[in-house]
Amino acid sequence: MKMISWNVNGLRAVLKHDFETSFKALDADWFCLQETKMQAGQTTLDLPGYHQYFNYAERKGYSGTAILTKHEPLNVTYGIGVPEFDTEGRVITLEYPKFYLITVYTPNSGSELKRLEFRQGWDKAFLAYTKALAAKKPLVYCGDLNVAHKPIDLKNPTSNHHNAGFTDEERNDFTTQLDNGFVDSFRHFYPDQADIYSWWSYRFGARSRNAGWRIDYFVGSTDFVPFMQDAKIHNEILGSDHCPVELVVDGLL
Repeated sequence: MKMISWNVNGLRAVLKHDFETSFKALDADWFCLQETKMQAGQTTLDLPGYHQYFNYAERKGYSGTAILTKHEPLNVTYGIGVPEFDTEGRVITLEYPKFYLITVYTPNSGSELKRLEFRQGWDKAFLAYTKALAAKKPLVYCGDLNVAHKPIDLKNPTSNHHNAGFTDEERNDFTTQLDNGFVDSFRHFYPDQADIYSWWSYRFGARSRNAGWRIDYFVGSTDFVPFMQDAKIHNEILGSDHCPVELVVDGLL
């Protein structure tokens, strides 16, 4: 079985760039989206066989997440239960008999790190949320985490040090997450693979030069690891400034 995560940078926009062709080709059991940038009723996806769940930001044209899945869950929840962080549509959680699946769009610290304090508050709250669920059953979360964890995870680590997504604070917060019983699935399978990224700036021909960042992840609790078979990054798929990332799993249903 296959899980896909993709920051589409506007679902209505990516629908104009062959989203449905990519969606069908990837043929995922679970297809998680971030930064949908839409409100209820603004578009309709004709995807027979898929249950569709959306979390919308209160602010129009901003943030937002979705999960499209062939497998109906036991339960669906929206947000992390912290009002300060639950107005931007950043989290959807599906519960199944054997596991939890979360799609998450982590806040960006922004230009001049204006939202770094907010982001660090989010990191702390999200860790508490995932730890509480992982204490009940295996858990995997995916999405745009807006952090390149190690220098291997971006093309130009030296010049980007202290920029949003590669600050010591953000990287340390992600290390803390992993130290609390979670695993970066891509590095679990490919610990030393370099020059593989999931996001490229639209500026300066970054994608054509592969001057990118790996900021999109599948992260599993340690007891989810036995379900994991492989991880992939589909940098051949266009339509957004991010590309889809994949986790191959077995034994979940």
